[in-house]
Amino acid sequence: MSMKKILTLLVLATPFIAAAQNPVVRDQFAADPTARVFNNKVYLYPSHDIPAPDDFARKDWFCMADYHVFSSDDLIDWQDHGVILSQEQVPWGQPRGYSMWAPDCVEKNGKYYFYFPNAPRQGRGFSVGVATADRPEGPFSPETEPIRGVMGIDPCVLIDRDGQAYIYWSGMGIRGARLKDNMTELADPLETVSLRQGENMTVGGKQMEGLPEGFKEGPFVFRRGDWYYLTFPWVRGQKTEDNNPTETLAYAMSKSPLGPWDFKGIIMAEHANGCWTNHHSIVEYHGQWYLFYHHNDYSPAFDKNRSPHADLITFRPDGTIVEVKPTLRGVGIMPATHRIDIDRFSSVSLGVTTDFIDTANTFRGWHAIFAQKGQWLTFDQVDFSMLREDAYVTAAVKAQQNGSLTLREGNAKGKVMARFDIRVESTGQFRRDQRGQWISITAPLTYIPAGTAALCLVNETDGQTSVDRLQFKNRPRYFTPVVAGAAPSQPDEAGFIRRWMLLEPIKQDIRSNVIFTNTWLRETFSKTYFKDQMTIVPRDGQKVKAGKQTLAWHALDSENYNVKLFRFAEKWGQQTYGSLFWAVTVIDCPEDIPGVRLAAGSNGASIWWLNGEEVLMLEGDRRMVEDDGMSARLTLKKGRNILRGAVVNGPGLSDMCVRFLDENNQPITNLHIQ
Repeated sequence: MSMKKILTLLVLATPFIAAAQNPVVRDQFAADPTARVFNNKVYLYPSHDIPAPDDFARKDWFCMADYHVFSSDDLIDWQDHGVILSQEQVPWGQPRGYSMWAPDCVEKNGKYYFYFPNAPRQGRGFSVGVATADRPEGPFSPETEPIRGVMGIDPCVLIDRDGQAYIYWSGMGIRGARLKDNMTELADPLETVSLRQGENMTVGGKQMEGLPEGFKEGPFVFRRGDWYYLTFPWVRGQKTEDNNPTETLAYAMSKSPLGPWDFKGIIMAEHANGCWTNHHSIVEYHGQWYLFYHHNDYSPAFDKNRSPHADLITFRPDGTIVEVKPTLRGVGIMPATHRIDIDRFSSVSLGVTTDFIDTANTFRGWHAIFAQKGQWLTFDQVDFSMLREDAYVTAAVKAQQNGSLTLREGNAKGKVMARFDIRVESTGQFRRDQRGQWISITAPLTYIPAGTAALCLVNETDGQTSVDRLQFKNRPRYFTPVVAGAAPSQPDEAGFIRRWMLLEPIKQDIRSNVIFTNTWLRETFSKTYFKDQMTIVPRDGQKVKAGKQTLAWHALDSENYNVKLFRFAEKWGQQTYGSLFWAVTVIDCPEDIPGVRLAAGSNGASIWWLNGEEVLMLEGDRRMVEDDGMSARLTLKKGRNILRGAVVNGPGLSDMCVRFLDENNQPITNLHIQ
């Protein structure tokens, strides 16, 4: 994979929420992710990689001007709280130094302390400063001076169970020291050391003993049980002309917060693509431990632009760490109704690959590519509990040929949940050729797993097919079935009638609505399609024969003032386009109401009869507009009134709305609809 150098970067001015797998930040570069748990949420404090501006001399180096903070309570949805501190705000730092590297944040006595490195205005190298806030998302106010004696980068702070705070950093090796209660000063005496250039430096802390030889940085210290863990990026090989070893994540253990340390080995091996750095944190949340780290996913050609990842981390009974294998899937239980980036799979068959959707804008993400029949991929930990029986699933696909995909539970032999039929050929005047273009296809769910399960997408035909995402959706509750014995309904406050008996659509050969002339409509509406069509008062579930079709009546309450006939056809019929709909409703009127008018609107043409007499026809190709047509003045008689309607449409999305208006054009609402 390749990528053009990104010259601009989106920085959000308002909080942003995105559902994500790995990487967990998907709209900007971020690195060195420190995860902390505050207020029952995980807060992520990364550095912020940006493309080098004109006033930054090294275009090939790390460039960081500010910090964002992100939070999540499910490790799926991450909210960007925006910039919490920028280089211009730091009194002691270079305002254009672009040196705000890996930070940390801890809480003590209700106050949040944010530790960060930066290039100082005076002197060389890096200093470490502190900014404070009353909330974990800031805003943070920096102290006027850095921490005296902490010269280096990558600060990490551990607050032990007795309340004592320790700070660790990378500078002349990995060093550690106690902090005073004010959290801004070292508690132990400083010492003066002589540098090779003949300069003296005042330093604090002590070098951590027991660590392996080789380059080390980015210390992150945490406690689990009686063990203290010092974890760090480590280069475990020697650089030669033919070899430039990259960073692993490694660790050591101790019974003391400042060591000496017993080196144990690797947490995560070198990145397979040669990304030189890795930097991390380890946190426990709801009884599970997580490793946060970074990788140059969105910038494979330039490893100074990185993105945070999260994966599970586990421990052996003796406290040692099981090596973590990086995943695309990441962590968290994914709600089925969220966007699922299927290319972030949990497991995959041989031959399935991924690639950027757009190499010029890699933040658009990736897609999975199937090349042969039988190839599959799985995406685990999906929660299906919020889906209803009428749910459906959409997929974004791209193919050069017709084909199909099946969605199964668990694995490639699991129960079939849905089948996607991909048709890229032009099939008529209402569709254009989509060969080789991204299209969205929809399939009903024939099976829904109970609770949390893995889903498996299987390619059922030969030939290359790309899939970008999946998303499950519950169909909006356009209708609620009326149960036997239900109380009468009433028009809504605007007078619209929402309770109807609807007949499953009768198929019509209609290629265009331009044929809806008065003559054609009169002929269409006057035909007899089923027995007793002008006198029937149907029952729910009653069936009629219309030509070769056997159709059922459905008693329904519409959730909308405009009755969505197209959605009715999707759920209860097979004919969504080119349809003739019949509707009947029974109205009980408490008294004679003279001088009323029937007001109706429909998508397509329609005709309406009250008590067997035609009162209104809407001819031509219409959009559904309330009160689009008005009848002459008529009388709603006391007692039972029967209103019938027929709506015809070709390729459009049919719907209708109907109400009665009194002689003052006010809606009539004191009716009982059976």
